[in-house]
Amino acid sequence: QVQLVESGGGLVQAGGSLRLSCAASGRTFKSVVMGWFRQAPGKEREFVAAINWSGGSTNYAVAVKGRFTISRDKAKNTVYLQMYSLKVEDTAVYYCANDPYANGWSNWGQGTQVTVSS
Repeated sequence: QVQLVESGGGLVQAGGSLRLSCAASGRTFKSVVMGWFRQAPGKEREFVAAINWSGGSTNYAVAVKGRFTISRDKAKNTVYLQMYSLKVEDTAVYYCANDPYANGWSNWGQGTQVTVSS
């Protein structure tokens, strides 16, 4: 059983920074792509960023491009989301997800709350 555990969320003022971490565990852990999603109150869950586990190529939502950076540490089975220049509209629960076979996000974390105050 693969488990994803996010950490690093919290309360920050607009313009501030936070770094989220997502640690994957389980003997069967395998990844093609890992990603971050977020869900704000009353809204659908939306894609934020993704990284190819092997090659490290990245992809970002337009809303966060240039402000957020996704990275991974293969030795630690951990993916990070460095968030800069945070805006009030970035407030959401952030979820980590894993696509182990390039056919869908089949592993999800429990989420970590990010709140950006004005």
